Amino acid sequence: MNIALIGYGKMGKMIENVALRRNHNIVCIIDKDNITDFDSSEFKLADVAIEFTQPESALNNMYKCFERNMPIVCGTTGWNKLLPEVTEECNRHNGALFYASNYSIGVNVMFHINKYMASIMNKLNGYDVQIQEIHHIHKLDSPSGTAITLAEGLIENLQAKTEWVNNVETPEKHQLQILSERRGEVPGYHKVSYKSETDTLELVHDAHGRFGFASGAVFAAEFIYQKKGVYTMSHMLQL
Repeated sequence: MNIALIGYGKMGKMIENVALRRNHNIVCIIDKDNITDFDSSEFKLADVAIEFTQPESALNNMYKCFERNMPIVCGTTGWNKLLPEVTEECNRHNGALFYASNYSIGVNVMFHINKYMASIMNKLNGYDVQIQEIHHIHKLDSPSGTAITLAEGLIENLQAKTEWVNNVETPEKHQLQILSERRGEVPGYHKVSYKSETDTLELVHDAHGRFGFASGAVFAAEFIYQKKGVYTMSHMLQL
């Protein structure tokens, strides 16, 4: 499969490494210094584009791919409030989009367990829940897209929580607290904690590096190849 990379930071380079290991070809690399290459002959050779940039760039990058009939795997977070608009634009062009707040297979298993665990905890009294997330100092969005997905899964299944808040000193009882921290080069740490007077239950994902995220993005590119429509990790993993 021929792959175009949009964004060539640490994640883009890791994705390149994984793609080559899986015998794919990197035919085009678009970064901030050559954004006009969406119309290059090299970009047209690609079967799928994989995009890891910044929230302010992601929307435009996706639309350029839709217009050029290029399936795209988007790994950028921070734009998901615009998902209905992006979905409409994708369908209007009969395009293909794969998006996820996190491409780690382990994290997506965590999303599934998180919802199930919340449905059980909803029947119990005396527990309060919060989310903690830690990332490297270069991550611009806060809270992380992964933490927001975890929060949405909790709110969907816990009657006591109706909205999430980020780093609020004294949240209301109906508010789900997300504690965000940016520290060093931490690739990603997420924890859902249920605490009572008697015990604490924790659901944790601790990434050891970027390789898992890059692998998931390449798997997503393989999944979306020759498909039309909008897909997520739930489709690929059949959770």
